Amino acid sequence: MRFFLPIFLIGSLAFTVVEFSGEQRLQMPYRKEGLTELEAAEHLLSRLSFGARPGEAKKLLSMGLEKWTMQQLEHSLPDPEIDKRLAGYDALLLSNETIVNTYLNVGQVVRVFQKKGELSKDSMAKLGKDDYKKDIKQLMLKEGLKAPQELNRQLFAQKLIRAAYSENQLQELMTDFWFNHFNVSMTKGQTQSYVLTYERDAIRPNTMGKFETILKATAQHPAMLFYLDNASSGSDNNDMNQRIKKMVPANSKLKKTAGLNENYAREVMELHTLGVDGGYTQSDVTELARALTGWTVRPMMKGGYGAQMSKMQGSKMRGKIATTEGDFMFLAIRHDQGEKTILGKKYPANGGLNEGIEALHQLAVHPSTATFICKKIAIRFVSDTPSAKLVAEMAAVFTKTEGDIKQTMVAMLNSREFWKRQQLRSKVKSPFELVISTIRATNAELRNTAQINEWCSKMGQKIYGYAAPTGFPDKASHWVNTGAVLNRMNFGLAFAAQRIQGVSTNLLALNNNHEPESVDDALQTYSAILMPTGNQKENINRLTAMVRDETLQSKLDKALASTQSTSTIEEDMSGTMGMMDDAMAPKMGKGKANAKKMPAIEMGVSGQVAHVVGIIIGSPEFQRK
Repeated sequence: MRFFLPIFLIGSLAFTVVEFSGEQRLQMPYRKEGLTELEAAEHLLSRLSFGARPGEAKKLLSMGLEKWTMQQLEHSLPDPEIDKRLAGYDALLLSNETIVNTYLNVGQVVRVFQKKGELSKDSMAKLGKDDYKKDIKQLMLKEGLKAPQELNRQLFAQKLIRAAYSENQLQELMTDFWFNHFNVSMTKGQTQSYVLTYERDAIRPNTMGKFETILKATAQHPAMLFYLDNASSGSDNNDMNQRIKKMVPANSKLKKTAGLNENYAREVMELHTLGVDGGYTQSDVTELARALTGWTVRPMMKGGYGAQMSKMQGSKMRGKIATTEGDFMFLAIRHDQGEKTILGKKYPANGGLNEGIEALHQLAVHPSTATFICKKIAIRFVSDTPSAKLVAEMAAVFTKTEGDIKQTMVAMLNSREFWKRQQLRSKVKSPFELVISTIRATNAELRNTAQINEWCSKMGQKIYGYAAPTGFPDKASHWVNTGAVLNRMNFGLAFAAQRIQGVSTNLLALNNNHEPESVDDALQTYSAILMPTGNQKENINRLTAMVRDETLQSKLDKALASTQSTSTIEEDMSGTMGMMDDAMAPKMGKGKANAKKMPAIEMGVSGQVAHVVGIIIGSPEFQRK
């Protein structure tokens, strides 16, 4: 794609213009909002990446803000570091069929070996529990079978590694955004095996394309089909289905129908497209569910009814019984062939697979969808409460470009609202964002992701494990509560002290290997390194007493033990600046007034720096983005 980088200076309202060939121009009107170029660079890194690495804002200035933003929108930068770090993760390229036949849970393993005659039903009683487990492990090793935990380990690891080290930071943010929007959870058994390929195949390639593409890709992926039960949704109310079913062998599982299931139809309207106030009715939900009957998953498990289906698909009846596209299967004998009306549009009888696809198109281009999607994007990248004007401007571009996500992002960046000073560091990081921004800010080396992943869960964000289809809420009120704040402080202290296995950092190297003379010096120095755009003076005043308190960890432990993490403190970001005080008072003392009463810490330089850095990472100011 060609682009131009002319720079226009129009009095004091100078701004830079980047023209996308055949697309709207990218404008960055930060000067109109009184921001310096450095402030704009820092804001871009705060919102379009998982956080700045040391010195990265200056690199952006050298490169040019427009060029960097263009690269992020195109998400096509070489990523040799990611390629190197993920080279040993063999599961990441596997097909769904290989995964479901390789990573088996205990029940599946037992059934496999019982069917092979290598394990009897009373084996555990004869051998004892420990020997029974040992035999199963040996049999799994012989057959090349693995536990699902190994698949999940690689899934978690790749997400953390990509977010921490990828040069295509916006791509990682958008992958996280869309996965959360089209949420599936590995807490549901049938879904678990497919989460890896769901993110890899349905989400990641489509983050900046057309919305309709990602909508269809998620709708037809096994993870979503199982998660919201559409894989089992069917109808048996027309003569054609009855005739075709007579051709299916009597002992086939295809004879069974589970009836109409409206779960996916409801959520695709409420959560994925129109929004709860998008103008649909319960009748629309039912009609859409009917249009999506027969949308299911191609049988892939060896030894199951998949073998029979494979034979059937090769027969002359294939087109009438089932058609497949990848691992998606349209099962004609379970489709409701009657006439339907969805959002006022009539769908003639015998529409088959195409009517479901057309119904998704109808939802994708609906005006309510444009508004709903654009508001979610604005909440993620601008503020928790974006203006109706901004949402309308983005929705107009979304509609005009037929749901072009990249162009919608350009419209957001073109808005003055994105660059308003009050938006700077106005949002609260999720636990995942906190963890990744900490790794990036400290140039940390992530060798093993297990404990970092556990910290995300401890702070309230179980990766790939949010059970509800809503996905994690994207507002400060969800993340800001007393227990969460204390856990974030504990994370900061553990990280800086290098008590988190698998991750390490050289804190002195961040300061050119210069050793601070005191905790006060360390607080000043590392606040500037880790939070170059933060409110240094106010935050330093708040943290001075804490950095001088050598009993801080024990006080934190006691405070956390006595705190109910469900007591949410719902207040805006101006209130969260005082949350550290509120959460820990009266046990820990408050602010600058208490600083003079605290004795200086007696510890070695490395311990002193780690103590200070840990407190900065856990402070409310570092939680901002």
